[in-house]
Amino acid sequence: QVQLVESGGGLVQAGASLRLSCAASGRTFSSYAVGWFRQAPGKEREFVATISRSGGGTYYTDSVKGRFTISRDNAKNTMYLQMNSLKLEDTAVYYCAASAAQGITIRDYTYDYWGQGTQVTVSS
Repeated sequence: QVQLVESGGGLVQAGASLRLSCAASGRTFSSYAVGWFRQAPGKEREFVATISRSGGGTYYTDSVKGRFTISRDNAKNTMYLQMNSLKLEDTAVYYCAASAAQGITIRDYTYDYWGQGTQVTVSS
């Protein structure tokens, strides 16, 4: 079992930055690829970014490339999502997730553990 707890969400104006954190406990954090997903009101959950076990590989959805950066600190059992130049359409509940699958995966059904989510609201 892996327990994941997100933090760092909030209400910000468009163009601002936020950094989300995801703290993991339980089994060895470095054994899992981890990622961020988000769900906006009335929409399906969507993939945002993922990072490999070592942190050497990352992948982003097109809409956040160049604005968001995913990283991890295996010594601290923590993953981060630095979000810059936030847009109104980034408003959503953000979830972190851990996957035991090999390599990097963007499909939510390949993720085994999920956090409770943290709300990010971007206002104009």
